[in-house]
Amino acid sequence: MNVLSCSVSCKLSLDDLQAVCRRERLHCKQLGVNKHNIDDYEVEYLCDYKKFKEQEFYLVKWKGYPESSNTWEPRKNLKCRKLMTQFHEDMERELRRQKRRTTCPKRLDKDVAWTLVQKAKLRMRLQCWEADLNKTRNHPGRIFVLNEVDLDGPPRDFTYITNYKVGEGIVLNEMAVGCECKDCFSDPVGGCCPGASLHRLAYTDKGQVRVRAGEPIYECNARCSCGPDCSNRLVQKGIQFDLCIFKTGNGRGWGVRALQHIKKNTFVMEYVGEIITSDEAEKRGHLYDRQGATYLFDLDYVEDVYTVDAANHGNISHFVNHSCNPNLQVYNVFIDNLDERLPRIALFSTRSIRAGEELTFDYKMQTSHPLKNRKTESEQEIRKV
Repeated sequence: MNVLSCSVSCKLSLDDLQAVCRRERLHCKQLGVNKHNIDDYEVEYLCDYKKFKEQEFYLVKWKGYPESSNTWEPRKNLKCRKLMTQFHEDMERELRRQKRRTTCPKRLDKDVAWTLVQKAKLRMRLQCWEADLNKTRNHPGRIFVLNEVDLDGPPRDFTYITNYKVGEGIVLNEMAVGCECKDCFSDPVGGCCPGASLHRLAYTDKGQVRVRAGEPIYECNARCSCGPDCSNRLVQKGIQFDLCIFKTGNGRGWGVRALQHIKKNTFVMEYVGEIITSDEAEKRGHLYDRQGATYLFDLDYVEDVYTVDAANHGNISHFVNHSCNPNLQVYNVFIDNLDERLPRIALFSTRSIRAGEELTFDYKMQTSHPLKNRKTESEQEIRKV
């Protein structure tokens, strides 16, 4: 009899499958579960704490097992040092919030234990979101997620994207020609790509922007003779720094902080979202205003025709907060599309930014061409709360 082989996708992770094997007392060579380690169990998180006769005990949630299988274990039986450290940090933070003594009590109140369990579950959800973000990103800079303020999890109805999502009725025309430079910085032919539009190279030999805000940046494109290491290819290489999406402690929602030192005039990130017409933006704007949160950025370099909407589709810039004294500046960038109505929006550092510092930009920042007539402040406002 011939047996046809088939494969069926499994929604369980390898860790969960290993837990199933241990629970059912099954050996599996492919999963690495055998008679020597079948009794090894993994701590998913810690739920509670108590002290009895000077010995510390923890209520353990075992990975792959229901909460009804939780057991109290003495500290000496546990090897999850990182989880224990995190548990005590959460416990001290919660006791401090409730204005109680932060030294380890003999037994935790039920409300404190409940909060610690919710924090542990939240941390797991944020770790899953963090993993998804890093699978989606197409840039070297890693993304971390942290919430030590409340129990808010990942935002709903938000999809992380790395490039513009083109809305209905909008066409991005690819570049027709590229430069013929061998070395765009030291020997630009005809002024390289910026020269074709009567502009100068925007970057120094150290990769820092040198044109003033309002002047456009023209980078080399897919049709250029230069290679990927060309000094005029900066924004297109994406985020180079590790960044952290974190929950702010002063009611401003999520924010973004740098995890590495960033020098002055350095590219940090793009403002990415869905490109829509200004008419559509007007309709969405009224809805967003009623909801109290909008992320509309007018592409008004030469005229108001298109808008970037980062409310439901965007990248890490979706979480950057406003400041009247920002450390990021907006620039209009053109790479594979020369339509001046559809620039890419790049954010460069206005000064040296230390590791751990929050990133911000001014939502009312001027982004239009320097020769364009200034519009009223209300017309130029980027609506985002």
